[in-house]
Amino acid sequence: MKSRITQIVLTLLSLQLAAGLTFGEETPPPAAPKSPPALTRPGDHSRTLVVSKEKRAYLVHVPKGYNPETPTPVVLALHGVGMNGPMMVLFSGLNKKSDEAGFIVVYPSGTGVGPFLKWNARGLKGDSAEGKADDVEFIGKLLDELAGLVNVDRRRVYATGLSNGGMMCYLLAAELSDRIAAIAPVAGRIVTEESEPKRPVSVIHFHGLKDDIVPFESPQGKTPSVIKVKGVEESIQTWVRLNGCNETPKSDTLSKADDEMKVTRKTFGGGKEDSEVVLIVIDEGGHTWPGQDPPVGFIGKSAKNISANDLLWEFFEKHPMKCNR
Repeated sequence: MKSRITQIVLTLLSLQLAAGLTFGEETPPPAAPKSPPALTRPGDHSRTLVVSKEKRAYLVHVPKGYNPETPTPVVLALHGVGMNGPMMVLFSGLNKKSDEAGFIVVYPSGTGVGPFLKWNARGLKGDSAEGKADDVEFIGKLLDELAGLVNVDRRRVYATGLSNGGMMCYLLAAELSDRIAAIAPVAGRIVTEESEPKRPVSVIHFHGLKDDIVPFESPQGKTPSVIKVKGVEESIQTWVRLNGCNETPKSDTLSKADDEMKVTRKTFGGGKEDSEVVLIVIDEGGHTWPGQDPPVGFIGKSAKNISANDLLWEFFEKHPMKCNR
């Protein structure tokens, strides 16, 4: 167990160094003026805002060819536990897809000690849940500020995330359904008790069957009593029900016969406002981002015969909000 923890720490250290970060407090950028300047230049921009008296940080990647006169889609990319926004840039590789497809990608950072951050996806119960940051409030205020920095297409705001970030995606779908058009959790599961979205939110979920960090299904009796976690199948069925989708999915295989990893897709269509829920299962996949090289081997294998970034963007393009809200 100690050696595994050491591996995880070393991995996070290497990602931090690759992202050009140090382990002290980051030097905060100058305080934003009351009317922050628009982000018209393509590239990466660091931002901070204050939520509940706490300074919060996020990165904005403006794609090549961005036109400030044109409403542009936005994808929120949420990191996993022990990471932050800059590390998610490296782990997901979404900047490349952003430049290809022309959407803005935003990398918010959670809260925690130093650069090792997490999201409050509301999975804890009792005393363990007290005093946690309200990350739904943070994302809401981030979207408010973002609308003054770039030309946001409000019908096409999406969220994706890894692990704890994927869990946060489900919470955003439940509580900010009037602002989030669709979500794409990767290796994350629902940790909220109940969801009551104001509108249907389409979901595409990626998960490896060999993921032993956030397993496809929790082993019986292995989940701590202070945490409420749904398995992948229960998570999917929850949103099939909420969206009013067909209970029987259409299944197809995305991999080829001679591929190293078998990849299957289950599509639950026919939902309200043309919503759907899609589950993509990677038979030999670990706790990884499909299409990206994992930073270390012990988190498992990553499928190279599919690209999560290609599939999630194809899915997002199909599922804008039906009307402005």
